[in-house]
Amino acid sequence: MSPGLEIENHNKYWMGMHVGNPRARELFLELVKKSDVVVDNLTPGRMAKWGLDYRNLKEANPGIIHLHVSGYGSWGPWTGRTSYDAVAQSMGALAPITGFEDRGPIKSGVWIADWITGLMCANAVLSALNYRERTGEGQFIDYLQVENIIRWLDWTWLYAFRTGEDRKRSGNRDLAICPSDLFECLDGQVALAAFSEEEFRGLCQAMEQMDLFERFPDPVDRLKDENARTVLGRIAVWAGSKRVQEVEALASRHGFAASRVLEAKDVYHSEHFRERGAIQEYEDPLYGNMVQQCYPPVMSETPGRLKWSCRPLGFDNRYVLKKILGLSGEEISRLEEAGTVFRWNPDVPSQCPPPGWDGRSGVKPA
Repeated sequence: MSPGLEIENHNKYWMGMHVGNPRARELFLELVKKSDVVVDNLTPGRMAKWGLDYRNLKEANPGIIHLHVSGYGSWGPWTGRTSYDAVAQSMGALAPITGFEDRGPIKSGVWIADWITGLMCANAVLSALNYRERTGEGQFIDYLQVENIIRWLDWTWLYAFRTGEDRKRSGNRDLAICPSDLFECLDGQVALAAFSEEEFRGLCQAMEQMDLFERFPDPVDRLKDENARTVLGRIAVWAGSKRVQEVEALASRHGFAASRVLEAKDVYHSEHFRERGAIQEYEDPLYGNMVQQCYPPVMSETPGRLKWSCRPLGFDNRYVLKKILGLSGEEISRLEEAGTVFRWNPDVPSQCPPPGWDGRSGVKPA
């Protein structure tokens, strides 16, 4: 179990089967008959080789929704090329606009191309479920990690279209809002923004530099490069003489936005996020006490909760085969003996239960 795996795989049942095996393929299609959605993140064409592409899935369940996620899609000149988060950030033009103007491209510190792809895939599935509810028809969804990044780059493409130029790297400075940047204080960094005329007036009052407001009251005029550098330079000098808490207090008093730049440990221990359930502590049946971030939507009737983290490969074979497909214990044992379904490989620690597992904790009764 790796942190990158377990943080995205809560509350799931884990099976292991060789779908190239004819009997395993039959079992898979039986599961498809009882399912709403099939998701695969395999090389394009792999499901077809196993006889499990959308055409086959639709024969088993006409209402099935099949989501295929890959780097470059199921067709096109780049189909089949390998993609990772760093590659997607680069191929989708995110990395070239990220970073400071006197340095080269920088990729995000988190796997943002992966996270956003997962989020938008969920959105696509919900749209397909809504369509099926209205028409009874399932559908195939081809989702590309790289195209996802392209869609995500706000006004970048319109800017290129209108000017014929690439968007420039600008560090922490927001090219569409001025001021909006990170500034060094005596005891840390503060994120500060004041775009509207009223907000900027409040900032200048807090700085006791109303001459700055008189020169640049118009938000659009402040976006001009020379003007923006003047404004941001003056704010940087002012912020450098203050403590973060002083700037935050002045922001509350004068109506502009300012907040300390928090470290991960600050968010982890935050009373605010703990109280709201964004950071949840729970007892995992396999791994013991766990503390992880939860799901952002706070829903009144179906609140998000963490029941268990990810499980070893094949951990829930018996539960799924008996509970969902109605197979007997004897049938499941024969499938295990034949290698049609399988559990973790004891030689691969990342697939196994933790050392000292008692053989019972976390197992769902079949």
